[in-house]
Amino acid sequence: MTRPLVVGMGGSLRTPSTSLTALSVAVEGAADAGAGTVVIDLKRLALPFYTSEHGIPASARQLADTVQAADALLWSSPTYHGSVSGAFKNAVDWLALLADHDPPYLSNKPVGMLTTAGGVQGLQAINAMEFIVRSLRGWAVPLVFAVPRSSRIFDGDGRLTDQAVADQLRGLGAEVTRAALQFRADGTCDYAQERAPGAVRE
Repeated sequence: MTRPLVVGMGGSLRTPSTSLTALSVAVEGAADAGAGTVVIDLKRLALPFYTSEHGIPASARQLADTVQAADALLWSSPTYHGSVSGAFKNAVDWLALLADHDPPYLSNKPVGMLTTAGGVQGLQAINAMEFIVRSLRGWAVPLVFAVPRSSRIFDGDGRLTDQAVADQLRGLGAEVTRAALQFRADGTCDYAQERAPGAVRE
């Protein structure tokens, strides 16, 4: 059996981006658990605002193709005013390109979710992500992680300085890999049923 592909998508338009750093650490955890990995840095991708009126830009097609190829996803966004960032939501809107695929959108794909926040409100963005995952027919992995008080967790260059947080992010990546393997093995939602009591941490 080939390795499952876990695609990380996120970051922000800031440099350095704490949400991109956190995503990269979670993706490392997925790789350590046996997954092949790809990271989509939304700043580098430079997607235009979503519209269906002026054709499909190459960056949007690249995003859709990469997500379609994934066995599972890791999503990461900063928390802005109680929700995900505009850049993250815009990227999700471009996943409308997967509407006509069989199966459509994120069907049968587990999605792990993480956020960073200046305070302790990161779960608000997690909640927004979960609604989006459901609307796109994906499976929200019960284990999530909201990194609180990011100025205490990351240094001025955006490096993660808290080993306990790093370990939990890697654990999330590993959990997403396990979910991908379970979905691939039986094509059902048994994983979601087995993991229902999963922890929510902040």
